[in-house]
Amino acid sequence: MKIGFFGAARTVTGSRHLVDFHGFRVLVDCGLFQGGFELHQRNWQPLPFAEESVDRVVFTHAHIDHSGYFPRFVKMGFAGKALATPPTAALLRYLLPDSGGLQEEEARYVNKKGFSRHEVALPLYTESEAKRSLARIESRAFDRWHTLEHGVQLRFHRAGHILGAGFLEFVQERRGMAPERVVFSGDLGRTGVPILKDPDPLPETDTVVIEATYGDRLHEVTDVKEQLRIALAEGFARGGVVLIPAFAVGRTQEILYHLNALYQEGALPKVPVYVDSPMANSVVELYCKHTSEYDVEMRELEEADGCPLVRPFFHVTRTREESKKLNSLNGPAVIISASGMATGGRILHHLARRIAEPGTTVLFAGYQARGTLGRRLLEGASEVRLLGAMLPVRATVKQIPALSAHADADGLMAWLRTAPKPPKNVFLVHGEDEALEAFAARITRELGWNVSIPSRDETVTV
Repeated sequence: MKIGFFGAARTVTGSRHLVDFHGFRVLVDCGLFQGGFELHQRNWQPLPFAEESVDRVVFTHAHIDHSGYFPRFVKMGFAGKALATPPTAALLRYLLPDSGGLQEEEARYVNKKGFSRHEVALPLYTESEAKRSLARIESRAFDRWHTLEHGVQLRFHRAGHILGAGFLEFVQERRGMAPERVVFSGDLGRTGVPILKDPDPLPETDTVVIEATYGDRLHEVTDVKEQLRIALAEGFARGGVVLIPAFAVGRTQEILYHLNALYQEGALPKVPVYVDSPMANSVVELYCKHTSEYDVEMRELEEADGCPLVRPFFHVTRTREESKKLNSLNGPAVIISASGMATGGRILHHLARRIAEPGTTVLFAGYQARGTLGRRLLEGASEVRLLGAMLPVRATVKQIPALSAHADADGLMAWLRTAPKPPKNVFLVHGEDEALEAFAARITRELGWNVSIPSRDETVTV
């Protein structure tokens, strides 16, 4: 068996891992690179393998850095099927067309303003191309073995993180030989957080490919809801608008969950909350629909008073015109909009409108990758380029790291320790160099396992 690391190798984005099961080729995730210019350009570079040579694509979950390259992959020649859990397949029917539409919208905007680096800015793929790619996606249930080809079987296990997220267990049976087993963690969620069930334990396997986004750090042991209350109360006291860049899947729903609790408890005044993302609002509907994925607390809330993510004080803005009307909104108020690292989407327009105002609060709700606008703001940038203009940063910028959907270093180690026996190989992906190296050293020190950090486009035999 060979594994090629063609994305998320020594970076936190662009997940693409090609597994060659002795002639049967499976691409685990098909994600977009997100971040600075160099990462963005990698989405336009030809792949080191032919798209038509891949037999299957399997998604761990629906986040764009794990799924957003798929329409381009189909456009360039992939003709097979893609497999995902039922919630992930449902999410992709919103996320991928939305990604294509956003790319078209951004290309139109930069062409209109004339600040493209190219003569004519083009989208990586269009909304219609994304919709056509959906015909190749099929759903597969959690906790069951699914037979592929060449003796390869696949099982999805719950990973927490976001709705539908799974880690993948592959087994290939070969006549006269021991079966080969490999597990891909995807993004592992945290235990004990609201809405979704905790990650399943790691099954027996020969090889583990595990993310290490937080491999060098721990989340604060703190009350997330209380942190959110303090940050919002301070923002409301400034009298301005609180902008929350949040991924449309996962972070937006958890923020709404906590906001509902704070409002119902009377811990905050019920200022209006605007969810300015058509995709996020569609995703809320899916979260409310897939009750089988709820943890105990979420199920109890839903049974008592309906889905806590839908309330009269949460306002939906779907159209571009409704979004533009928020430009004249006076505070205090909350606007939640994608993307979570401020790399695109409507949040850029809200930041451009309000970041120079001292009353504005920008509240980040998760990890900010190197090279992103979110990272630069958290590192104290005094001015930033937004939509072609240099703007001073007079807003208050804050972060609640505990709202991250990723397990921290202790959580990742706890998951590895659930393995019935030590794997032969562990490969670390989805991390910046410092996190990868720190987590590799910890695994070696505490577990004594064989750990490797693959380089970009490296292929290994296991």
